[in-house]
Amino acid sequence: MYKIAVIPGDGTGPEQVREGLKVLEAVREKFNLAMETVTYDLGGERYLRTGELLPASVLEELKAFDAILLGAIGHPDVKPGILEKGLLLELRFQLDLYINLRPVKLYPGVATPLKDKGPEEIDFVVVRENTEGLYAGGGGFLRKGTPEEVAIQESINTRYGVERCLRYAFEYCRRKRQRRKLTLCGKTNVLTYAFDLWERAFKEIATEYPDIATDYAHVDAICMWMVKNPEWFDVIVTDNMFGDIITDLGAMIQGGMGIAAGANLHPGRVSMFEPIGGSAPKYAGQNVINPLAAINAAAMLLDFLGEEEAACCIETAVATVCREHLKSLNAGQMGYTTSEVGDLVVNHL
Repeated sequence: MYKIAVIPGDGTGPEQVREGLKVLEAVREKFNLAMETVTYDLGGERYLRTGELLPASVLEELKAFDAILLGAIGHPDVKPGILEKGLLLELRFQLDLYINLRPVKLYPGVATPLKDKGPEEIDFVVVRENTEGLYAGGGGFLRKGTPEEVAIQESINTRYGVERCLRYAFEYCRRKRQRRKLTLCGKTNVLTYAFDLWERAFKEIATEYPDIATDYAHVDAICMWMVKNPEWFDVIVTDNMFGDIITDLGAMIQGGMGIAAGANLHPGRVSMFEPIGGSAPKYAGQNVINPLAAINAAAMLLDFLGEEEAACCIETAVATVCREHLKSLNAGQMGYTTSEVGDLVVNHL
């Protein structure tokens, strides 16, 4: 019995999650899976209503699940940073979701802004360290609010955190990718302490994986080559901040936020899966948002649970819908409503 926690979240999150659950239910029946879901009302609405972000009792309950399906977090009436730090980052840190996994894959029929590039050239994965770096919260203010104010934000990198991220990337490359090529993305010429650690650990671990081809590129070069020659990349591994940046670039070259899904992982423990496009409150309640990212997140969830055939079935159906039905991946321009897109995926399973 798979136990799945559902956090619909804010804005269009509930509409996206609704379609993700619709597809999960259809796959559950098709593959005879035992699955139960429990919904939690975490997000901006709850915070405005009660002042609560992530109650300790809810956090303890979440630890007992196999996976979490998250819609989106972000509310226009809540000051930026409150929900992100108090809920999203808190979930990552408290559940120790130390891997952020982001496939960047262009489906046939989906437009990309890259000239002369297609599905054969755009198919790689970014493995991002998810609990350290600049997001760890190290730093502070000195003389805040004065003309002499000093703000310090520290990037915290431990050998333990770096190594477990790198080992996951090597293992993922070996198990999931045919090309078996792993690129370290960093900035060794300027960030000489943090990425000295990353590079040394990368080279040491690489000796244990002679079947994996390895290389290195500065983050600025990664951004250039993702646009000019995305086919160079198979798996990219990097720190928290650089991973956050290059995965949004990746979403754009794969067709936009409407298709991009991500996973926050701790192998062997409860992990969280989500569309990465945010809550898009201006489209909330209109039934026009693209749900494919949430549906892809559901596929990643099943793959994480070991149901690879079911996950592949969903991805194939999504690719078919993109190729044969949708006019665009943009909200309100798909040619179908949110719920109709979900129905199309179910029909193609």
